[in-house]
Amino acid sequence: MPTFLIHQTSQLTGRNLINTIVTVKISAGILLFRRTATTEFLLVHPGGPFWKNKDMGVWTIPKGEIYPEEDPYQAACREFKEETGSDISGNPIALTAIKQKSGKLVMAWAVEGDLDVGKIQSNLFEMEWPPRSGKKQFFPEIDKAGWYSLEPAREKMLPAQFHFIEELTALQQNKSENIHL
Repeated sequence: MPTFLIHQTSQLTGRNLINTIVTVKISAGILLFRRTATTEFLLVHPGGPFWKNKDMGVWTIPKGEIYPEEDPYQAACREFKEETGSDISGNPIALTAIKQKSGKLVMAWAVEGDLDVGKIQSNLFEMEWPPRSGKKQFFPEIDKAGWYSLEPAREKMLPAQFHFIEELTALQQNKSENIHL
């Protein structure tokens, strides 16, 4: 069962006080990056028939929902393993959580490392396909992965998740500037 963030909001409309309870799913992920001539970021393309012909603006970091009582960073590592077939190691850099258009809250950690995208092995999920056919099929959670520098990543990624790359880039620039002082 996934973890949810629940909060209550109140709004006064005329003489009526309206209380609303909002539930938000929480996911955790890893922004893997490597330094070549430039910094490159590992992005994954969602699998399944809905995403088959979509490319720009749909790639993400490997991520998934956090289980109740699960440490968010450990959830991010678990999801990375499930979606890529590889363990993650290195020094995690906590990034600021973002809220996607769907309302989902995504927490992320940047980790420097490398991965052969040709050897990615994703877990599978089951869904009815075609819709209303009664037939169930299995699809990979991610169907491809790639390394992208800053501008290609901006074009490929879900817009809200690109914030993770912007934040990491700013942190790297600040660290570089401080070394030269």
